[in-house]
Amino acid sequence: MYKYEIIIYWNAEDESYIAEVPELAGCAADGETLVKAVENVYIAISEWIETAKILGRDIPEPKGKLAYA
Repeated sequence: MYKYEIIIYWNAEDESYIAEVPELAGCAADGETLVKAVENVYIAISEWIETAKILGRDIPEPKGKLAYA
């Protein structure tokens, strides 16, 4: 499993969940359910990384979300 932060929100216009990966520019997916959006974004992350490798681009290390006290 990838350890990139995933932000999920509801898009009322499309009536679907959107899952975005801020650390990977342009990496996002949607789904009719929250679970499907997460499944789809893991596929998108895999494809994003594969494409970056093919193109010789840097792949950012997952930073995760900072916790504040």
